[in-house]
Amino acid sequence: MANDSKTWRCGKYELSFDRPRIMGVLNVTPDSFGDGGEHFDPDAAIEYGLAMLDAGADIIDVGGESTRPGFTPVNPDEEARRVLSVVRALAKEGAIVSIDTRHVAVAKAAVRCGASIVNDVTGFTDPKMVEFVKTSTCGVIVMHAGEVVAPTRTHATVQLDTSAAAFVAEKAREAAAEAAREAEKPARRRRGKLLGEPKPEAKLPGGVVQPSLPFGEPEPTSEPASEQEAPAAEQAAAAETVAPAPAATEAASEPNDHLAAMMRRSARREEAYVPTSQLRRFTLPDSAPIMRRVMGFLSDQARALIHAGVSRDRICIDPGPGFGKTANEDIVIQRETAKMASLGYPLMCAVSRKRFVGAVSGVTEAAERDAATFGVCLGAIQAGANIVRVHDAAGFAQFLNGYWAVAKPQPRRAFVAVGSNLGHRCDNIRAARDMIAEIPLTCVSNSSKIYESEPAYETRQDAFANAVIEIKTELAPLVLLDELMKIEAELGRDRSKKAKANGPRTIDLDLLWMDGETHGGKKLRLPHPLIGERDFVLVPLEDLMHDPARFFRYNGVEVKEPEDRVGHIVGELGRM
Repeated sequence: MANDSKTWRCGKYELSFDRPRIMGVLNVTPDSFGDGGEHFDPDAAIEYGLAMLDAGADIIDVGGESTRPGFTPVNPDEEARRVLSVVRALAKEGAIVSIDTRHVAVAKAAVRCGASIVNDVTGFTDPKMVEFVKTSTCGVIVMHAGEVVAPTRTHATVQLDTSAAAFVAEKAREAAAEAAREAEKPARRRRGKLLGEPKPEAKLPGGVVQPSLPFGEPEPTSEPASEQEAPAAEQAAAAETVAPAPAATEAASEPNDHLAAMMRRSARREEAYVPTSQLRRFTLPDSAPIMRRVMGFLSDQARALIHAGVSRDRICIDPGPGFGKTANEDIVIQRETAKMASLGYPLMCAVSRKRFVGAVSGVTEAAERDAATFGVCLGAIQAGANIVRVHDAAGFAQFLNGYWAVAKPQPRRAFVAVGSNLGHRCDNIRAARDMIAEIPLTCVSNSSKIYESEPAYETRQDAFANAVIEIKTELAPLVLLDELMKIEAELGRDRSKKAKANGPRTIDLDLLWMDGETHGGKKLRLPHPLIGERDFVLVPLEDLMHDPARFFRYNGVEVKEPEDRVGHIVGELGRM
């Protein structure tokens, strides 16, 4: 019930969650960890984005900067050059496009080009990004990207432990660990003196000096209490960001790129929250402090957006798997999906091909982790996740359709337009109706009368017989469309390239609308983009619903006045 009641407003689109939505990943980058370089060419990226839509993706998430562990920052101009033509082309085909960026200039340009969603991996911690989205109507995705990116704050209001004793014990453990670290410092200094002078200082790029430790051993990993106590690796990462090499022309211009520094540390498998030297009694760390950080940040940022003027139904949240988190922490977070879903915002599961998926499945190569990704996503969907962000949209669409058909009985209303102007026109329409009733998980619930209409678009042909059939179906829209195309073929419809567009046909089946579905692409557009100009569709629909023109206007379709339409109805041919 909670999942069904959530909606997500993204510009002119409204997504419902009576079924999970698929976000296809489209990286227009040379170095992304899962598919780097495959779609770097804009034409290849557009083709692949359309292919994902035709395979079942509901949203295309376009990114021009890789944020994999150890990534190289990209300046906004280069990022915009990579993505804007792709965003524009996909939006033109009716796609719901998300722009994956942390740069406000890129977000603004992408929304102007047709993007409906801004996916900010830094969680809208940039006031300029907040200022922009509050003046737009786009959907927003708030992602948690680790404590380095998140502003420091105390989340006293998010209390997951129901036991006060457990909370006190956790605080005591944290205090004891801090005391142990403080006590270790004098001993470490004494050991350094006994072992002799340290090695000469090493210079890092940018002129930053890194003191060498005895025997080259690294500092024990722990959370630094201040800037001065940060590990040398963090200083090195920061130095690389402050003073990039002259040859790196695409490096970001920010003087202190916290996200890049954090992901470099993540590449070296440093722990974000729990010291590696600390032994655990259990297979996973305690979930309470981890979820206080993640849920506290997501809640705070969502509330900040609402207070800034962003309506609540535009906000989606994402716990950010792999960003400043260990494999253990990612598993803890995924197991607490139900708690995050209870916050009331649409919840994204963006685990595709991540390192922790490889850790639990034993698959080393990122591109080979899709099956394991589907398993993690299924667990998240069962716990309340609404959107899954995946690289293999086609494979996951098949996976989800199979699972959903068996696990979630869910008949939905749809309308199919039927037309014929070759052979026995009314018999062709009745035969199509009977065959539609035989489609698996589908029934015919109502039919309009059969009308005669003028030919539309290609006027030098015989008049058409037209009707609209109301059905109930549990199939996904693209699966239903394939079944309708099979019926056309059986009844002799010629859809080959040699056939004249909008010419004579024995049967024509158009999926007009399906409850809760918005879709773009070359293969299927929902709602059908030409409903509003076709008299031979709108008049039969009046037999099935009250005021179809008003209904479709409400659903974002431009409906023309009767005198401005094509294919006008000229008479009735009888009942179905």
